[in-house]
Amino acid sequence: MSTKGTHLSFSIIPLRVAFVTALFMLATTHSNASTTANTASNATAIKFAKGRVSTNISGKLSPKQNEHWYQFAAHRHQYAIINLSPLAGTSETANVGVLHMPNGEQDGTKGGIIYQGCLPANGNYRLRIARNLMATQGKTAGYSAEVIVLPKYASESLCQ
Repeated sequence: MSTKGTHLSFSIIPLRVAFVTALFMLATTHSNASTTANTASNATAIKFAKGRVSTNISGKLSPKQNEHWYQFAAHRHQYAIINLSPLAGTSETANVGVLHMPNGEQDGTKGGIIYQGCLPANGNYRLRIARNLMATQGKTAGYSAEVIVLPKYASESLCQ
């Protein structure tokens, strides 16, 4: 092996790393910008009937739609449970749920109880429901979610 070939292979590696890093940064920036736009302008309000601590929401994601955003207002130390389940009559399930908190934290998982605990801050909470992109076949994906937010007096013993 000549030193000329060795020198060439070392100079290509940093270029590949720089190129991959630049692509990653571009994809991340684009993803964050579109996510922020979706949460701010397209979120559906979650409303609780007077005197109720829970509500049910359901929906369908079209084959080209990957997520839907919801929002609700709550206070620090209110106890919340969000349970995500399949929607009957749909061929796929949007089973990813992530709760975005006013303080910048987020918590969630795939299906079932996606959040259970004491809310950390006063303000507007945003709930993202999405399809699992690793398991989709590009069909309509349905979901049903129960959102429970206890009032502060009922949350006190749970959030001490």
